[in-house]
Amino acid sequence: MVAVPEENGMDFKGRGFLMETNQTAPSFRVALSIEPMNGKYSCSLEVFLGDVKVWDSGHYSRFYITEKCLLEFTRDGDLLLKGPNEQVGWKTGTFGQGVERLQILKTGNLVLVDAMNNIKWQSFNFPTNVMLRGQNLDVATRLTSYQTNSTLFYYSFEIETNKVALYLNSGKLRYSYWEFKPSMNRNITFVKLSSKGLVLFDLKYKKVAQIEALGVHPLRFLALKNETGNFGLYYYSPNKAKFEASFQALNNTCDLPISCRAYGICTLSNTCSCIQLLTKEERKGSYDYCNAEISDEFCSGKEAEMLELDNVSSVLKGVPKMVNISKETCANLCLEDCKCGGASYFGNASLDISECYLYRVVLGLKQVDKGIGYSYMVKVPRGSGRKYHGGHNVKKWVLVVVGIVDGLIIVLIFGGFVYWYVIHRT
Repeated sequence: MVAVPEENGMDFKGRGFLMETNQTAPSFRVALSIEPMNGKYSCSLEVFLGDVKVWDSGHYSRFYITEKCLLEFTRDGDLLLKGPNEQVGWKTGTFGQGVERLQILKTGNLVLVDAMNNIKWQSFNFPTNVMLRGQNLDVATRLTSYQTNSTLFYYSFEIETNKVALYLNSGKLRYSYWEFKPSMNRNITFVKLSSKGLVLFDLKYKKVAQIEALGVHPLRFLALKNETGNFGLYYYSPNKAKFEASFQALNNTCDLPISCRAYGICTLSNTCSCIQLLTKEERKGSYDYCNAEISDEFCSGKEAEMLELDNVSSVLKGVPKMVNISKETCANLCLEDCKCGGASYFGNASLDISECYLYRVVLGLKQVDKGIGYSYMVKVPRGSGRKYHGGHNVKKWVLVVVGIVDGLIIVLIFGGFVYWYVIHRT
């Protein structure tokens, strides 16, 4: 049992370790924990590898308590988390199955077994945002980032029949931002994390592809980062006494789905710049004025127009692609759909390519090199911006807003070089 002290306030975190694997550090440990969350205290059963949490009973549904958190192993073989007044917040559902022991295996799998050592319940069947070495995940399974009541979006790493992919989710909205496919259109049945990488298998247990890790140290786990949505393969560094990534799906800040807030652009210098869409008083070039709610206004009858951002694209994929379409038609399609917040357009005359993508959210925007053919059109209240066919004026506006941070960085670098040169000459 872990109790909530009366005078510690909301900064208190309590954790009692129950069992540990007998292996070279870092070992697996099982803990009963309480921690402050959303102004309350959350109670959960957790598994740690060293100091990294690799499994949490409350990952999908939190159990909030006021006084104490109790772990109970009943005579009938059920494992329960209980709060005051016998309130049950979580259970394994193994009542009457002959369960006799709770064990933590050397793989990190927390299991309930009967007298014959048959597994009746295991944490590996309830993946969170971490996959451990030796663990299998079948097709249609996914890892998800932790979700709170205040979280608008969450990330997922999903195993599909033809690929593994990362997604940004919000309600019914779902956008991909990274994927890995086997060659020759081969299908996936399950994936397994080995010491050298994530291996993809078909129905006949034959390896069809592998995401390989770099370095010589064996992998310990795969993790979907709660904060960024990036996915990585991690090993333990004995010299540094910590876990480090030997592979990451996304290595550029601007390729992350929420590298900047809504209506923000990730610039070529990996910094955020805001699309100013509101009143004149708020158009001050400050990133603090980005507005995430503007696209919610158009379904209530507010008139809109499209503002074009030249040399800007979106990292979000997985939306229907419309081809052989003009920029004007693409813009009008977004204007006619009150739920559309923006449209990505790619046009290259030399390649005879024109593509249009419509988005419900204005996220994942990043600045790209000039001349490629990308532009992004944002729906704004009429009169707050310039229409897409404003051409010259729009491009000038984007250059100022998106390029201002990059320009300052260039000036600072050049100024530093001049200072170094003068000092060393004297």
